[in-house]
Amino acid sequence: MTRWIQQAGWRHLVGVLVLAFAMVPIVFVVSAAFNPLGTLSSSELVPTGASLANFTSLFSGTGFGRWFLNSIVIASVSSIASVFISALAAYAFSRRRFRGRRVGLLSVLLIQMFPQFLAIVAIFLIFSTVTDLWPAIGFNTSSGLILLYLGGALGVNTWLMKGFFDTLPRELDESATMDGASHAQVFFRILLPLVAPILAVTALLAFIGTINEFLIANVFLTDAGAKTLPVGLYGLVAGERNANFGMFCAGTLLTAIPTVLVFQLLQRYITDGLTAGAVKG
Repeated sequence: MTRWIQQAGWRHLVGVLVLAFAMVPIVFVVSAAFNPLGTLSSSELVPTGASLANFTSLFSGTGFGRWFLNSIVIASVSSIASVFISALAAYAFSRRRFRGRRVGLLSVLLIQMFPQFLAIVAIFLIFSTVTDLWPAIGFNTSSGLILLYLGGALGVNTWLMKGFFDTLPRELDESATMDGASHAQVFFRILLPLVAPILAVTALLAFIGTINEFLIANVFLTDAGAKTLPVGLYGLVAGERNANFGMFCAGTLLTAIPTVLVFQLLQRYITDGLTAGAVKG
């Protein structure tokens, strides 16, 4: 009994240390966001004269509202589109047998081994041509950036979903087919509801990855009205003398709100996905 208590005590101690390690930066950012001096340095955890001045200046002196809207639209559309297209591809790779299936799966896996940023020069040249032909999907457009993010997320999402589709018994497909269901009906009415947990996980990962992405967005978005949150907030601290870390931290806190809300909305499906195999029968 004593040994069990000691082991449990060590586990709780490790948990507390990990939690404290994770919370220190967050507390630091919160403190700087409410610091009226607009600096990161403060002798007190709760700054003297704490106020909402940084939040007010953020909305009145910058294009934060526009950046916020751009990020929400781009992250939402790209995550939904990538999940839907990946689900279609995963269903085909899991349930259908066709020539080139194995090569296609290996190609998808191989492409994911290389970061998308390695092809930034080639993508830039392609977009230079596209901008001249179709300005609506070129530089400084949400649609163009969404297409870029789709290319980077489809591969890993397809692999994750394909593995989940493989766990579903094929008797479901056979029974539905014998009853006269088409492949579209099998996919949308039978299998898609059963893979809701992996859809939620991939949607959450895609949303977080897109709304926090900076490198590609910084290259392809130069107009002030087209910037996303990471690019816009970076501009607040990019200068050596005019950096306003108070506004930057305030924007960081507001940027975390969409991610927290999406996680809360999908939490039930994520939990179901993690515990689906815990009970048999």
